[in-house]
Amino acid sequence: MKKTTALLALSLAAAAFVLAGCNTARGFGQDLQKVGEKIEDKAKK
Repeated sequence: MKKTTALLALSLAAAAFVLAGCNTARGFGQDLQKVGEKIEDKAKK
């Protein structure tokens, strides 16, 4: 249970950081795309 709570808190903090860094919907889309690319790169390794 502690692990799930910590992961949820970390996810929320990361989401808040990403959203705070985006000024426009277009910027959010670009940031989201970069996150997806990073996940794909990690999955390939």
